[in-house]
Amino acid sequence: MVIRSGFRVSGKLEDSEIGRLVIDRRLVSPDELRSVDEERRRLQQDGRHRPLGDLLVDSGFLTRTQLSRLYGEPDESSARTGQQIPGYQILNKVGAGAMATVYRARQLSLNRIVAIKVLPRRMSENPEFVDRFYKEGRAAAQLNHNNIVQAIDVGEAGGFHYFVMEYVEGCTVYDELASGKLFVEKEAISIVTQIARALQHAHEKGFIHRDVKPKNIMLTRESVAKLADMGLAREMTDHEAAMAEAGRAYGTPYYISPEQIRGQVLIDHRADIYSLGATFYHMITGRVPFEGPTPSAVMHKHLKESLTPPDHLNTHLTAGCGTMIEKMMAKDAEDRYATAADLLTDLDLLARGQRLKFAPLRLDHGMLETLAEGEEHHHEAPPPPSNGAPPIALTVTLGALLFVSVLVNVILLANR
Repeated sequence: MVIRSGFRVSGKLEDSEIGRLVIDRRLVSPDELRSVDEERRRLQQDGRHRPLGDLLVDSGFLTRTQLSRLYGEPDESSARTGQQIPGYQILNKVGAGAMATVYRARQLSLNRIVAIKVLPRRMSENPEFVDRFYKEGRAAAQLNHNNIVQAIDVGEAGGFHYFVMEYVEGCTVYDELASGKLFVEKEAISIVTQIARALQHAHEKGFIHRDVKPKNIMLTRESVAKLADMGLAREMTDHEAAMAEAGRAYGTPYYISPEQIRGQVLIDHRADIYSLGATFYHMITGRVPFEGPTPSAVMHKHLKESLTPPDHLNTHLTAGCGTMIEKMMAKDAEDRYATAADLLTDLDLLARGQRLKFAPLRLDHGMLETLAEGEEHHHEAPPPPSNGAPPIALTVTLGALLFVSVLVNVILLANR
């Protein structure tokens, strides 16, 4: 469950929420939404901001009446919940999932806007869900980083279990991908770098997130990326929880690591690196790493199927970017980046266009075989010409073969 950003401000819905609602209610097609959103972005670049809803009406894809209905009023459940949580004024509901509902609210004591995640009453009757809910709050409270959504309070009132946290105004990476956006390499590197910093902080505090994915990455209007939802976070030293969860897969199928799928007891920070790599892959290719008709089919591919190199799907990517993602998503955790710090080192080098330190450049095996064959032929000395002097063409050929031989040896040495 992700905290969606300020979807209702001064009676207006945010553009990201309007986009989600019109698609969910099938008021416009994805192509129609994409074309209008592109127009909105062009206007914004020219310094002319127009709300997405107004542009949809102007384009004839949405009526003014339909837009008014989308704005609506705060629902009754918001008011009922607000009456039960002292110290907070509930303004409106901004998101809902299977495990919780999130409200935008005002913290009266400090007169600031916050987000409140509330556990539904039906979930409150299950001790496992309640325990997990409070574990999320406690985990988030121990993390203090600019790239992590900050925890504020957790408690129970009037039969409601609630978790108060920082309110992030913006959208999620998932929202951007759902609108048809394909992230350019530079922008994707910036976002992934920020989340890698968040993970480094969490890992140093002893936590693994276990559910890094586009829906759990918030993007503020100032392009700050924030990692959200510690619902599956676990302390790496919590052996009791690890044993209790053994054999069960916790995570999201499209981004889950192989060791999480197997339900291994010894899962560490490298599982988060895999999931961040899968998210990176989706951002720059527009596709999830593995697709399938069912969650189990997708997870089977994470375990067994080779990854299609991202630069085969997006030919504008640099070789270093593709190599980095493949290392992040290595099926064996031992072959991934050892730490988030190592990943950050390579991300910095990638951003500056320099050679990666921890991920050797992927080589095309066909090219290596061709070069190796050329080297073998070089060792077979051709018969000398009848006049005793090698012709110019032969001299050039021998020189080229000698260069190839040296190049092959340098490449092979560099990748040992």
